[in-house]
Amino acid sequence: MISVFGSANMDLVAYVPAAPRLGETVTGWAFRTIPGGKGANQAVAAARAGAEVAFVGAVGDDAFGPGLRAALADAGVDVGRLRTVPGPSGIAHIVVEDGGGNAIIVVPGANGTVAGPDDGDAAVIGRSAALLLQLELPMEAVVAAARVPGPEVILTPAPAVPLPDELLERVDLIVPNEHEAAALTGAAGPDEALEALLGRVPEAVVTLGERGALYGSRDGTRLRVPALPVRAVDTTAAGDTFAGALAVARTEGLGPERALRFASAAAALSVGRAGASTSMPHRHEIDEALASMEGR
Repeated sequence: MISVFGSANMDLVAYVPAAPRLGETVTGWAFRTIPGGKGANQAVAAARAGAEVAFVGAVGDDAFGPGLRAALADAGVDVGRLRTVPGPSGIAHIVVEDGGGNAIIVVPGANGTVAGPDDGDAAVIGRSAALLLQLELPMEAVVAAARVPGPEVILTPAPAVPLPDELLERVDLIVPNEHEAAALTGAAGPDEALEALLGRVPEAVVTLGERGALYGSRDGTRLRVPALPVRAVDTTAAGDTFAGALAVARTEGLGPERALRFASAAAALSVGRAGASTSMPHRHEIDEALASMEGR
């Protein structure tokens, strides 16, 4: 089982030819309301990739809360540890350009109320093979979840903020994109950032978008895996899809290169579709894309 301790947001997504500059008004061509949040996204991605998944987090008692809960449950995620708290759910205001790029504003809402895991949460986390963490919950809560003994801890350090040693000492694998890796390490390029990250955690993956991903471990292994070519429609949640699928591959015992290829195939499929959770592929689609990658 994989557990996810993280955020659930309703994504308010506007599609535009080009994002507005400060003070500018532009006309969009579509608007969608889509369940998201980095934690919920990773939970859905892992469940669709074939894992048993439990989600720990919170939604509000507003109109968005039931929809967020239902979206997780419909994907096969166990929502027994998803709380409903007074006040608004988390939201993300997302602007997506025609080329697939995006800009995002997150308002935490109920996510900001999440404290460290209680005894019931800890029991679920402790039974898991892997724990997926992100940084859209309060840092002290994330640190407390990482301290629960048992699972491999996989951290997506987004949004990028300084990471306390008390968190990193519990992280087994860190998965930033190249911009987050640069912000965390101050390194000039992704290869240098990877080496800097390995000074703090045992394994690291730096995702590079259409250029694939880098992997390194303290045993000296270094890998570069290409991305599956795809026309980008919406890059929202591509990193979350990658992280969720990577966790599934690792818990199934795949080696680093095979696991990275599995995750890269899942992420490539997601960017070819609109939305966050709505874009995430199912296991049979990932297997077919992976076979295509390996047949080239």
